[in-house]
Amino acid sequence: MPALTQITTSRNTNPLDQMEQIVGGYDWNFERRSDSEMAAEAPGKWCDYGLFFCWSEEVNAMHFTCTFDLKVPPEQRRNLFELVALANERLWIGHFGMDLEHGTPVFRHAVLLRGSRGASMESLEDMIDIALTECERFYPAFQFVLWGGKKPAEALEAAMLDCAGMA
Repeated sequence: MPALTQITTSRNTNPLDQMEQIVGGYDWNFERRSDSEMAAEAPGKWCDYGLFFCWSEEVNAMHFTCTFDLKVPPEQRRNLFELVALANERLWIGHFGMDLEHGTPVFRHAVLLRGSRGASMESLEDMIDIALTECERFYPAFQFVLWGGKKPAEALEAAMLDCAGMA
């Protein structure tokens, strides 16, 4: 497929350089694993969240994952998959999934940067803020299913009522 844009000789800035500044500004622990990977830990109301950023210069995109500090027993995964599907219907940006290797719920999002000079600090801050906000909003639903014995739809409604009452 022919490229529709001109090829430029200037390289885009690595958004992980900016992400280091943002995460450092929050005073969160982080580790820059390579030019393309960074991990951080963010405190939340319900648990600590593991943040993982992966930059692909070839695709010109950043993939972002926010993991819950919450283990899902194998016998509960079917219920969690249903809850994830129901929760995803309520999201505008990003989506929930399950990391099957570790048995944890995750929030994922990717940002495409082709055609731009790089990500803005505001858009990267928004990416983190949206993920943490959604994780905090839906965390009680995960708890209601795992430890409260509620069905996924019932847990989601109960969590949304709790969130509405706290606002």
